[in-house]
Amino acid sequence: MTIKPNRLQKGDTIGIIAPASPPNKENLKRGLKFIEDLGLNYKLGKSLYAEYGYLSGKDQDRLTDIHDMFKDDEVKGIICAGGGYGTARIAGSIDYETIRKHPKIFWGYSDITFLHTTFRQHANLVTFHGPMLASDIGKEGADQISKNTFQQLFEPTIIAYDTSLSEIEEIIPGQAEGVLAGGNLSLLSSSMGTPYEIETKGKILLIEDINEEPRAVDRMLNQLYMAGKLQVASGILVGDFNNCVPERELSLSLDEVIEHYIQLAGRPAMKGFKMGHCSPHIAVPLGATAKMDTQIKSLIIEPGVQ
Repeated sequence: MTIKPNRLQKGDTIGIIAPASPPNKENLKRGLKFIEDLGLNYKLGKSLYAEYGYLSGKDQDRLTDIHDMFKDDEVKGIICAGGGYGTARIAGSIDYETIRKHPKIFWGYSDITFLHTTFRQHANLVTFHGPMLASDIGKEGADQISKNTFQQLFEPTIIAYDTSLSEIEEIIPGQAEGVLAGGNLSLLSSSMGTPYEIETKGKILLIEDINEEPRAVDRMLNQLYMAGKLQVASGILVGDFNNCVPERELSLSLDEVIEHYIQLAGRPAMKGFKMGHCSPHIAVPLGATAKMDTQIKSLIIEPGVQ
């Protein structure tokens, strides 16, 4: 049974962790001020400011932060400071029974995609794919729309995404309904062949990425297609692919690559959603039921909290 976390109340405490790479300290400082401006308190993970190469502390330290924040009954939600690299290294050591017993808001994206997938499939938890404190909200000039997207944590809110938010294009016509799943394409493809590979049958699949050449996107989509993940999805949503441009003259365009595999999959699909490494970045609840209609270019997602 799908578990929706409880909504936040003013005065609640949020746990701040970095399951992947060390966050930018100045950006994080501004991000924490944003949390205060929301009327929330916060606790910091012990490894939040640690640096172990490209990781925010050793694997055991980052793992402990996750477990501690879920076990702490004072903490009503967990927001990731940033992404980077390394989340998958700890996925196999997480106590998913602890996650099930202490369900709460979990928020992040990019490298955090691996945890979104495992929390949904191994703990039945609805999680939030949204902008993070250091990598997004704490940046100079962070946009207000991205900040406003946190309001869905305080009140059950239907996400109604249409062309008023961004230009949406139909790739394959049709309607689809299913649980929303997915996230960063690099992380989805790297999960293949593991106990944590994404389940897409009957799901609406969201994909996004950054700094990947079209040939790299081609390789990852081909992997998902050959694994049967695209063609069993209920529908496909193409989020933002930031700076995914060719470095050489002989190349297919990003659109050519994406549309090739979506045409092969034959599922209803749209592109142009501001979800991913972009500004604004609209947060969405993964694990919640969504409906898409390519004719009217609409995406409706049920609330992610109760």
